[in-house]
Amino acid sequence: MVNSPAQPNSSGRHRLEPDRPIIAWKAIAAVAVPAAVVLLLAATRYGYFGDELYFLAAGRRPSFGYADQGPVLPLLARLMDTIAPGSYFVLRLPAVALTVTAIVLCALLAREFGGGRWAQALAAAGYATSPFLLLQGTMLTTNAVDTALWVIITWLVVRWVRTRDDRLLLAAALVTAVDMQVKWLIPFFWLAVAASSLVFGPRDLVRRPLLWLGGAIVVAATIPELLWQAHHDWPQLEMGRVIGNEQDILGGRLMFLPMSVSLAGFLGAVLLVFGVWVLLVWESLRRYRFLGATLILLYLAFLITGGRIYYAAGMYGVLIAAGAVGVVTTAERMRVETRRALIAVVTVLALGATAFVLYSTPWRPAADVHPPADDAEAAINIGVYGSFGWHELTDEVERVYAGLTPQERAKAIILADTYWQASALDELGRHDLPPIYSPSRGFGYFGTPPDDATAVIAVGGYEAVLRYQFEHVDPVGKVDTRIGFPGNTQNVTIWKCTGLKKSWTQVWPNWMHL
Repeated sequence: MVNSPAQPNSSGRHRLEPDRPIIAWKAIAAVAVPAAVVLLLAATRYGYFGDELYFLAAGRRPSFGYADQGPVLPLLARLMDTIAPGSYFVLRLPAVALTVTAIVLCALLAREFGGGRWAQALAAAGYATSPFLLLQGTMLTTNAVDTALWVIITWLVVRWVRTRDDRLLLAAALVTAVDMQVKWLIPFFWLAVAASSLVFGPRDLVRRPLLWLGGAIVVAATIPELLWQAHHDWPQLEMGRVIGNEQDILGGRLMFLPMSVSLAGFLGAVLLVFGVWVLLVWESLRRYRFLGATLILLYLAFLITGGRIYYAAGMYGVLIAAGAVGVVTTAERMRVETRRALIAVVTVLALGATAFVLYSTPWRPAADVHPPADDAEAAINIGVYGSFGWHELTDEVERVYAGLTPQERAKAIILADTYWQASALDELGRHDLPPIYSPSRGFGYFGTPPDDATAVIAVGGYEAVLRYQFEHVDPVGKVDTRIGFPGNTQNVTIWKCTGLKKSWTQVWPNWMHL
């Protein structure tokens, strides 16, 4: 059942409800532990994901900022790779730990809403049976870290609503400061929270001194990154346009909302939608109504700006928790026959969602993975296809490099078409290959090719573009792996380019792209 709201004491603060449900650790563990096992087993099945390779490359080039992200993921990747060089398992442990933490906090959010053992277990199950929310924890990526940090922040905000302990807002701000070094999405959350709380309450949220102190800390911590961005003409802002174009592959704005909701999974999507209804309509949860409005505002913001469908996924934990409390409370108020029917429906959804997660878990042998039928399928299953082909790519580039004359090898460089290719070569071939460059994404900011390179091995790219820069462009190799990401390890031509026409200093700024 949902407990009655806390009552203010004589000092004006809200006291804890004496009947607040206990934390159902056994029920939560029954969900979180198997989820952790699935993540740990899956974390070593496939090779490096393209973005993981990029983080490793960026970590070897420490900076206060990067073109498309903050410094946290590169530093974290560098740390984990230093602890255990070349270990997929160790590299991905932070993502696993944060994802399991998000599952636990989703259950604790249900408790904050007054949910007992069954509501807490259902909330944890709703989060853990989402293929997106769970399986993003099998790789060290920005969205895996960013999503979990949002769950932590929403848990702190919800606890503040109940306790009015302003230290929780300061803690939320400190987590925000870290998240700002991962992605620049969390300001959207705080703007939506501020707007919705001013409309629905609690209006004093935006007036708390410790919240503003925390905001000052966030700004101060972000200044080095902002200075880097300003010095490089704000590439982070340009990424918004690029991402909007990429989103068109998945249906664009027309399919944004249904695809965003579908990320929550069979069970999670039902709890998510019901959670919005519960928060917006139920009087017993009125003080949390602003959170339902926050998700709606975030959907509108990301829909208008062309954001990716998972940008608001950090809010799913709190909405799934509210939905779980709503389902359990509704069941308790039903007649026995109707309650049994509802329990049966929820059970079927949970089992179906669990089966789908296990089916989607990346632990199938490579021989059982089929090549992508088109770009849309590749984009949807990017976590799988983006983890194959890198060793084959590196082997072919090393073969081409070995075929150069000693004089050419002495002044040779590698020019990769995509930042994934460059990052793979930088990780897997850095001890055997010459310096690696790419105009793609953040890799383009790592350095400009030297003008005295007598031979350039170009990995991918269009012949016409290469001929704009070189007198001679000849195909010398080919990479076309059975499974891999199109344009990165599939149908990739390797070129030998000589006869530089213009200096790289002149050409590189125009060649660079996000």
